[in-house]
Amino acid sequence: MKPFKTLTALALALVAAALASSVAAEPVKIRIHWAVVPGHLAPLIAKAPAHVQPHYGKSYVVEPIFMAGSGPGLQALAAGELELSGLSPQALVLATVEGKLDLKVIGQQVSTEVPGYASNGFWVRKDSGINKVEDLKGKKIGVNARGSSIDAAVKTMLTRHGLKDGDDYQMVEVRFPAQLPALEAKRIDLAALLQPFGYMAEAKGTYKQLFSIGDALGPSETVTWIGRADWIKENRAALVDFLEDNIRFRKWATDPKTRPEAIKVLAEVAKRKSEIYADWAFTKRDSYRDPQCLVNVARFQKNVDDLVKLGLLPRRIDVSQKIDNSLAEEAAKRFTTH
Repeated sequence: MKPFKTLTALALALVAAALASSVAAEPVKIRIHWAVVPGHLAPLIAKAPAHVQPHYGKSYVVEPIFMAGSGPGLQALAAGELELSGLSPQALVLATVEGKLDLKVIGQQVSTEVPGYASNGFWVRKDSGINKVEDLKGKKIGVNARGSSIDAAVKTMLTRHGLKDGDDYQMVEVRFPAQLPALEAKRIDLAALLQPFGYMAEAKGTYKQLFSIGDALGPSETVTWIGRADWIKENRAALVDFLEDNIRFRKWATDPKTRPEAIKVLAEVAKRKSEIYADWAFTKRDSYRDPQCLVNVARFQKNVDDLVKLGLLPRRIDVSQKIDNSLAEEAAKRFTTH
């Protein structure tokens, strides 16, 4: 009986070890908030070809979760419903100062109004009688969500022109794809039109851009990947793989030879025709994406400082203490050694 018992115990131990190994090998699940494509990359990551992202499904997987903007994304992050959120500088400060959350910024997604790249703006109907910012008094302003970069741009521009939120104009939350139809239906008087919606408005000829995000904020680190510091520390290895794959994704999406494949993925995710994106997405007619996913710390700090000066944020924080570019730097180094 003893040999049998010994073999049984050994077999059980091997099974337990195999199960433990299987659990340990499970890829890290990264739930990521996104609001609009191609500005937010999460739903594109989940659909990109395997050869572009060799670590996907091995060390990590992505679950894209739609939320209208940084405000809802921040709430979900605080509640533990997300691992990473595509947040604005404004949201990071509010989370740090008011929410007392320990967050880290690990990578850039998109920067707007960077010289040499496309501009995004705020549009009105040509027949609206709105010809300058002051004409927005008493009007309805479309934003994707409070706490977003769009929200910050509106408040910045209108504050400079003497208009106060709640007193002189009304903010209305409208999803990005619904902004142009809402403007056309006169449900709002000013629409935030990211691409492709700005190009669509321009083609119609019945709308005009009143001001750009750059007029309000200057060059902006509009969307970055932000998560809880403890979770990032615990899952650093998987996140470096994630960023390495995203560096490869950016090369693939911008290379003229493979860009048509990326456009097909984008069109599939957006449920629109490829032709809508063919002339501009992943080119300099699009917003800027750092090829190594690095966050521009100086630009991020200026965005925060400008909002503090206008009284739109409670106080200044040193963003260098919150931005950790070391993961993206480690990911980028792999391309010199492979």
